[in-house]
Amino acid sequence: MRPEAAAGPWDFADAAVGSPLVVVTVGTDHHRFDRLVTWVEHWFAEWVDEVRVVAQTGTARPSDSFPTQPYLAPAELEGAVTAATAVVSHGGPATIMGVRKLGILPIVVPRDPARDEHVDDHQQRFGRWLAARGEVALATTEAELHGRLDAALADPSAFRLADGGVDPRAEAVERFGVLIDELLAGRR
Repeated sequence: MRPEAAAGPWDFADAAVGSPLVVVTVGTDHHRFDRLVTWVEHWFAEWVDEVRVVAQTGTARPSDSFPTQPYLAPAELEGAVTAATAVVSHGGPATIMGVRKLGILPIVVPRDPARDEHVDDHQQRFGRWLAARGEVALATTEAELHGRLDAALADPSAFRLADGGVDPRAEAVERFGVLIDELLAGRR
């Protein structure tokens, strides 16, 4: 039975109390990203009694293991990210920079166009570029994702940004991401 995604799981006012929270976001692209939901479910099966997981799933299938919402208002997503121990994100530039702006080092799983998860490989290229600079924790395999999540639970401070995520390039990259998304949406 699918857990309810009502206000309860998304109310993080009492985030200091309770188990660690993992927030997953697949973004808003119309391509499905079921692979990410499945990978997180597999990891969560080992942690079900110790960790909370919530996910913004877009057009991906909802999880049977943890609460999901297809889309969240920006303030809801920001509240979830702020309360999170770890954030798993698709490779969209705007999402990555938004998470970083909130002081979190995102665990990034880029969408794969070979799996019909996106129109091209820009998320993969962008993810590798950021990972080479230490700006994301890149996970391109299920084992890498599980390892990154385990590391985040073992040492949450390693996934916090000392500078609060403020990067002078962030606004430009975020705007670029929005423009690319708008351009691609126009090609549908």
